[in-house]
Amino acid sequence: MTASIASFVIDKADLSRTAIVDTPLPALQPGEILLKVDSFAFTANNITYAEMGDRMAYWAFYPAGDNRGIVPVWGFADVIDSRHDRIARGERIYGFLPMATHAVLQPEKITDTSLVDGTPHRKALPPAYNFYVRTTGDTAFLPEHEPLQALLRPLFITAFLIDDFLADEKFFGAQTVVISSASSKTAFGLAWLLHKRRGITVTGLTSAGNRDFVAGLGCYDRVVLYDDIASLDAAQPAVYVDFAGSGAVRKAIHEHYGDALKYSCAVGLSHRETSPPGKGLPGPKPVFFFAPDRIRKRTQDWGRGGIDTRFADAIGDFLPKAAGWLRIIEGSGESSVAAAWQATLAGEVKPDEGHILSLWE
Repeated sequence: MTASIASFVIDKADLSRTAIVDTPLPALQPGEILLKVDSFAFTANNITYAEMGDRMAYWAFYPAGDNRGIVPVWGFADVIDSRHDRIARGERIYGFLPMATHAVLQPEKITDTSLVDGTPHRKALPPAYNFYVRTTGDTAFLPEHEPLQALLRPLFITAFLIDDFLADEKFFGAQTVVISSASSKTAFGLAWLLHKRRGITVTGLTSAGNRDFVAGLGCYDRVVLYDDIASLDAAQPAVYVDFAGSGAVRKAIHEHYGDALKYSCAVGLSHRETSPPGKGLPGPKPVFFFAPDRIRKRTQDWGRGGIDTRFADAIGDFLPKAAGWLRIIEGSGESSVAAAWQATLAGEVKPDEGHILSLWE
């Protein structure tokens, strides 16, 4: 076992500047476990974590100093050392991990299927990100689709929760849902869920280069280019779900629909614009969707088992379908991770590609 942790760190002031930093492996304290981070997914969602690192406390999960940060990722890790009597070496864990070779957790609230990291500095952070799955007892874990699960599970849970939220609100009286960045993985996960509902028309906004991919998914009733927003029926009440974060697109949608826009949901920043959600726009004020808040509500409504069962059923149906849409690109070592970071930051990753990475050579 190596004597240090290698972490992929980002310059908070310039996200294009990255480095590997080595720190000594800490001596485990009673109640702690040491994870070897085996593999993790990397998508535009992780760029959003960096963009929102200070505002939404993403930098706080795995601190790296005032001027640098470690971006959290979703992936799989193996327990290689344990000083906790309920967690054994060799266990496989899924959850919110650092872009690093190792992580130390302090498990608490342990069940047969999960654990919560009780590391003191994380207790004030959103509980959903401190929740880890023990794969041997997880009903949503499909071993044959492990790379797809690493890639899509954290994105699909967001899609699942937005779909649930909109349905719970009866779509604010609208019959149409307009989704920007329609080629993004969270967006087409949401579209797939919405497409299964009766009476809802799903419209995807995309670029000319991604139009064929989006149209080929089969889960959008209509695919519209950003330049053609004026072709949408402005008299038809609509909900806008914004995964792009583009101020120009947001403005165009709000001005086009006006009062016919019943709700404006801000989710992502795939276009890498950090403009405010939109002051002074016609129609409703955009509201940022924070998935952990919805998880907290539904956990209260349904219990943890209730939300887990519903999600397991949904992702179990979705993953085999998504397997036909995506190709997995695996990479290991610093150069592969750095290349994936720069390509994603520059918006150069094709919509049908999914990166599964590891800092282990």
